[in-house]
Amino acid sequence: MQTQAQEQRIFERRWWTLAVLALSLLVIGLDNTILNVALPTLALDLKASGSQLQWLVDSYVLVFAGLLLTAGNLGDRFGRKWALFAGLIVFAIGSLLSAYSGSAEHLILTRALMGAGGAFIMPTTLSILTNIFPARERGRAIALWAAVFGLAIPLGPVVGGWLLEHFWWGSVFLVNLPVVALALVSGFFLVPNSKNPEEAQLDPPGALLSIAGLAALLYAIIEAPNRGWTDPAILAVFGVAVVLLGLFALWELRTPHPLLDTHLFENARFTAASVAVTLVFFALFGTIFFLTQYLQFVLRYSALEAGYRMVPIAAGILVGAPLSARLAERIGTKLVVTAGLLIVSLGLYIMSFVSQTSGYSLILITLLIVSFGMGMAMAPATDSIMGAVPKEHAGVGSAVNDTTRQVGGALGVAVLGSLLSTFYSQRIADVATGFAPPAAKMVEDSIGEAARVAQTLDPATAGLLMSGARDAFIHAMGTTVLIGAGFAFAGAVVAFLFLPARDPVVEAERRAAAEEKAREQERQQERERMEV
Repeated sequence: MQTQAQEQRIFERRWWTLAVLALSLLVIGLDNTILNVALPTLALDLKASGSQLQWLVDSYVLVFAGLLLTAGNLGDRFGRKWALFAGLIVFAIGSLLSAYSGSAEHLILTRALMGAGGAFIMPTTLSILTNIFPARERGRAIALWAAVFGLAIPLGPVVGGWLLEHFWWGSVFLVNLPVVALALVSGFFLVPNSKNPEEAQLDPPGALLSIAGLAALLYAIIEAPNRGWTDPAILAVFGVAVVLLGLFALWELRTPHPLLDTHLFENARFTAASVAVTLVFFALFGTIFFLTQYLQFVLRYSALEAGYRMVPIAAGILVGAPLSARLAERIGTKLVVTAGLLIVSLGLYIMSFVSQTSGYSLILITLLIVSFGMGMAMAPATDSIMGAVPKEHAGVGSAVNDTTRQVGGALGVAVLGSLLSTFYSQRIADVATGFAPPAAKMVEDSIGEAARVAQTLDPATAGLLMSGARDAFIHAMGTTVLIGAGFAFAGAVVAFLFLPARDPVVEAERRAAAEEKAREQERQQERERMEV
């Protein structure tokens, strides 16, 4: 039990604590995208196959998402500060081992270890934040938290590209070590510990079912675009995921000490906000997937040049997230989240008009619109999720929020990526018929594979091929982003219909603060009368 003096000191240091939490979150956000620009180098240096390159990214995501609920629960049970420190240390060890991996297989395993560390870092940052800020300030603090995560996503390719130009590929992992060291040292002094005061028992069956169920779901989502959504093996894994997650829900309803209180989903505020966060990240990661290819294969930028041109995503989120907190205080969460998702939908609709001649200016406009809308929706939706969860279960609430981000992002890449591939193949089919079967299959597969075929042809034929491939890709991208806009619009409808306008706890705190202020004014006026 903390003394009043300790609570006062924690309150006074809360913004410094947020800076440490943001630093810890930054390393997770960077790692989500920094590896992408190193994949071509890893393919050469480690002789990694296409499947291995995919799993260098996906092994991290799979372990990270699978462990989130368990990590959040352990933080609630044993202390969120120590869960954060454990995650940072494991992440640092994984980064060091990754930097000096001698094979693709070894790097896949060390990336999984980094995912395990990340699973403890991300939910504990948000749960600690929720416990040190009063409800009336929580929205603004979460807006800054969300802005830091949004900033890290486009910075990853830029930092990775710069490191690869000056150092060897292991530097994209070693860059994590000084950041982690600074977070550990500053966190030791500035981050308070907190945990569930009830000393709740652990839920091993629930943990195993959630890990296995989420891992199966993410595996099926990740593999479906490659093997086909109707592939028997993929359908079987989806079936396993449904069964395991169904058993998890049934177990959580019956056990006296659940890992996740499933009754939370009866709260419209919690459920509607979770749907909104899922669709925000569905749009974000799906958009990044399209644009990195468009910038490199259509506008012909290098990987680093393309990375620089994704930075406006950070600008939009950095403006939208803090602004959303102030607007939510004035007009309510419902309208802000709804408006944010409508702005995302509008930006994606505008993006559907890109062409081979529209250049970067139209992309810049759409990036600013979409990212601003994401910032507007993401921060208040996250605040709604955390506000609906009791403080003693903040770790699990944060884990649910983070799980929706990961599942939404994975679905965005998988679903929209599959649609992009389908529309591209249909459009390029006539061009591909002019090539021998192996080359034709590559041309139909993706614009990247078409570029590889073009390198083997004479300049005139290569030019015709790439002109057709770019036309097919732009057509596919335009159609697919319209579907993405539809998903964002659906999220806006869900938020408008089901998300409550205001947090009752925050409103009660504001009324109490206003009443106390009024009483203090009355006391001051009484003192002034007495003096006269």
